[in-house]
Amino acid sequence: MGSERITVTLPPELVANARTAVRSGAAASLSAFVADALRGQLERTQALVELERVLGGRPPREALDAVRRDLGLPSAGQQVA
Repeated sequence: MGSERITVTLPPELVANARTAVRSGAAASLSAFVADALRGQLERTQALVELERVLGGRPPREALDAVRRDLGLPSAGQQVA
């Protein structure tokens, strides 16, 4: 797959954390790290669209928060530190 160069503006703490992850070997480069994060978000979005299709609507927030809690993720209203 080819690549396209884009410009984005990110909070400094996100950039610092991403660079730290790259230095630790979590990704080959900052671009690869961002691409993986974007891919993951797109996959989650698509999964939610499919879930809405199967259920006939969006799952209740409480159900989504329970799943996120079970997975060790912050609830939708919380920000990641």
